[in-house]
Amino acid sequence: MNMEINEDNVDDAVLALLWLTLHDRRRAWKGHDWDVLGRLHEKGLILDPVGQAKSVVLTNDGLRRSEELFKALFINAPKP
Repeated sequence: MNMEINEDNVDDAVLALLWLTLHDRRRAWKGHDWDVLGRLHEKGLILDPVGQAKSVVLTNDGLRRSEELFKALFINAPKP
């Protein structure tokens, strides 16, 4: 079966997971696919991921968006 992957959805999921591993205010562990990290950099959501650091720095937009996505994707709404 041939499936077409929606890269924007993958990017959103990874950005949300970066929020989960946030430390030092705007750094997140970069243990994700390099192609995804490259696209997030191209979109201006993280600084250049290439380097020896084991984490990436989220931009202001990336930090805001990652929190929004994390809450939307992984936080359960209260049950009535």
